[in-house]
Amino acid sequence: MTNKVVLSGYVAALTLCCLTFAQTPSAQQSGPVNAQKSAAAPAPVHDLSGTWEPANGPKDGVQANGVKAMPSDGKPEHTPPFTPYGLKVFQSHKPLEGYTAVLPGYYNDPRDACDPLGFPRINFYSLRETQIMQNEYKIMIAYAYAETWRVIWTDGRTIKPVDGGVMMNGEFRESRWYGYSVGKWADDTTFVNETWGTQPEDKVWLDTAGRPISDQLHVTEQFHRVNHDRLELTETIDDPKMYTKPWVAMNKFPMKLEDPHTDIEDMYCSPTEMQKYNQTIANPASGKTNE
Repeated sequence: MTNKVVLSGYVAALTLCCLTFAQTPSAQQSGPVNAQKSAAAPAPVHDLSGTWEPANGPKDGVQANGVKAMPSDGKPEHTPPFTPYGLKVFQSHKPLEGYTAVLPGYYNDPRDACDPLGFPRINFYSLRETQIMQNEYKIMIAYAYAETWRVIWTDGRTIKPVDGGVMMNGEFRESRWYGYSVGKWADDTTFVNETWGTQPEDKVWLDTAGRPISDQLHVTEQFHRVNHDRLELTETIDDPKMYTKPWVAMNKFPMKLEDPHTDIEDMYCSPTEMQKYNQTIANPASGKTNE
């Protein structure tokens, strides 16, 4: 077996997420993780670098049933504060997961064409080994899925959201899949990032359960390094086009430090594999005729 693992996004979502990697209960901290927390060395100052993975196991990062802190189960307490337009967009989505899930042949997730996941969905879709590298100007986050990477600038540059993109240091930049990010240290072990300038609602979803986002999205990420071996990620969604108020999608999600020599497998959405999946599995399962 090679180190490269080529997976279509929804083959992974349907066969792995639904069967093997079903969501765990909402509690995000386990006994063993807390025990590790008390035994670990202190966190280094202003340092997120390392290779990280979900502390409670790979399935904790799959989030097949929607964002970790707000699973799509139909419960009122887990229903985001939709605007009327946001609810309309959500109802137009046909996801494979969550309480509004449809049969495989009928979903309309943008991932059907293997488009980029975009931000912040990259944090909510099969989040596994994640590498963080940094210098005095920026922090780079590299994800195992699709070998995707993001840059968070720490050099003091400014970002202002405008129609169609952002103004970065006074220069217009058009919207892009992973947006534009700037961050700073709130204290010795807590880093806060702000992201604007993501893609509009016809190109991206927030999660596999079909929650919507738009190009008015503002995401706040908080990375708190609890100790040497543990990192917690909190993520807040603020999109006035889709939601009436900000809400937390991930709350102190625990990551643990891996051996720096870990060889990380690649995972891809392959258009040819996706086409084969739809023709041989998804469409037949839904009673559709392959064209």
